[in-house]
Amino acid sequence: MPATHHTKMLILGSGPAGLSAAIYAARAGMQPIVVQGLQPGGQLTITTDVENYPGFAEVIQGPWLMEQMTAQATHVGASMIWDTIVDVDLLQRPFRLTGDGGDVYVAETLVIATGAQAKWLGVPGEQELGGKGVSACATCDGFFYRGKKVVVIGGGNTAVEEALYLTNHSDDVTLIHRRDTLRAEKILQDRLHANPKIKVLWNKKVDRFVAGEGTAGLVGVDLIDTVTGHERTDGGFVAIGHSPSTELFKGKLPLDADGYLAVTPGTSLTAVPGVFAAGDVTDKVYRQAITAAGMGCMAALDAERFLAEAEYHAMVDA
Repeated sequence: MPATHHTKMLILGSGPAGLSAAIYAARAGMQPIVVQGLQPGGQLTITTDVENYPGFAEVIQGPWLMEQMTAQATHVGASMIWDTIVDVDLLQRPFRLTGDGGDVYVAETLVIATGAQAKWLGVPGEQELGGKGVSACATCDGFFYRGKKVVVIGGGNTAVEEALYLTNHSDDVTLIHRRDTLRAEKILQDRLHANPKIKVLWNKKVDRFVAGEGTAGLVGVDLIDTVTGHERTDGGFVAIGHSPSTELFKGKLPLDADGYLAVTPGTSLTAVPGVFAAGDVTDKVYRQAITAAGMGCMAALDAERFLAEAEYHAMVDA
């Protein structure tokens, strides 16, 4: 039988942003509920080596990190619920949200930390070689390809920025684009063409990612309309953009042109009082675990202050 859950803070999403919000809210006595969603732990659960999260001298595993964050949030008093929200009513407080099993969540404040998913090509070898040479984040994984040959697939700002970033680690970066012109901003294109470490393959489309023998990982990409049939490479970075998980909030909260939740700059505040956003669902610039965690902290503190002000005004007006 469907249940009704009441909380001062409901958090949607259990990645670094959602769990950090839960830790801060729980320590403030708000007894937050975290609805974990379709991918508990977020994208880090499908990330193998993590080397850039502060506090760990050695490489750690993404799933382990999220297990530790979940355990910490639970230890300080947050409740974890395996559910997916299918309907949201933000017209009045307390907000009412409905899970796909019929459970109802009544919340004084809402933190949206549903994240964003990298867009993938959908070609053979892509998913199988994820974390073994194929990545969607140069900032996260570029360090592992120091001195090696890498390719970037895409033609927009993301692809050009990734290619430029990778020149910090590699002297042999190839940008593969399916058209004969880039969609990136002109200033980025100028930087790309001026960089001697980058070459561009025009009118080329990835047919498949090629695995090496045994556990060798990625060794190349097959390109349609190439003479050799292969572009030998150690690392392939898919950079065709991200899709924020905001479908549920269309028409209920302002989104920017790319579908990300709009917040007041420097805060986690959305246009609806009592609703906050954190992490990749509102951040299309940095998209890092550490920035998402920081934004989760911001959302919890913003929500705590919002509730304190609301309670004060209610007491004064009584």
